[in-house]
Amino acid sequence: MDNLLSHKNSGDPIIVKVKDIDIGREKKVVISGPCAVEDYDTMILLAKKLKSCGVNILRGGAFKPRTSPYDFQGLEEKGLEILKAVREEVNIPISTEIMDPRDIEKSLEYIDVIQVGSRNMYNYSLLKEIGRLKTPVILKRGISATIKEWLCAAEYILSGGNENVIFCERGIRTFEPYTRNTLDLNAVAFIKNNYRLPIIVDPSHGTGVRELVYPMSLASIAAGADGLIIESHLNPDKSISDAKQTISVDTLCDIINKIK
Repeated sequence: MDNLLSHKNSGDPIIVKVKDIDIGREKKVVISGPCAVEDYDTMILLAKKLKSCGVNILRGGAFKPRTSPYDFQGLEEKGLEILKAVREEVNIPISTEIMDPRDIEKSLEYIDVIQVGSRNMYNYSLLKEIGRLKTPVILKRGISATIKEWLCAAEYILSGGNENVIFCERGIRTFEPYTRNTLDLNAVAFIKNNYRLPIIVDPSHGTGVRELVYPMSLASIAAGADGLIIESHLNPDKSISDAKQTISVDTLCDIINKIK
């Protein structure tokens, strides 16, 4: 299994480049934005505020995998068009989740980073198609995936020739009901100590509790994370998706300043 995900001692860490941003170096990278793209006006105002805070990459969901088929599924291609317009006006790279291999090609003109969500870590057809690209990809850990299974999912992408893989720890399902998931910072330290690829942390999904995002962001950096991906909104309580774990721009600015 370790042919491509070779141990750190056997080579230099892999630096993933997104435009002029290096992920995996000493400087920490922050990715932020709403769970779901809602409309252009909200996205453009939020993007400007986030960039002024020091956010490096804007995230926003165009395709939303939801537990219930009756919940909001995202704006889909219209959402991609909004993200592209915001990218051009604000000059900020874009990350969004792609769920279907058939959506990859048309999405590439809109985004700079492909996100593989927790549900799709086991979608090997999707991983193989992404492996044929050079586009950076954020690979989220499956909700009940072991570290070995997570590493094997990365191998599907790497074996296709795409080394621009960024691990993302986003919490795992445990018996604890208070938080949405249990953020496994053991995995962050393990990946950093043993493998060459960068790793970021999603404390929003990792906790599901707005008040815990700040302390767990700092704990993630202390554990060795190369950056964070955090859900933020101009008015978190009115966020169309994941409102309970979404933080305000002011709180995000505080986190970034504390990291520095």
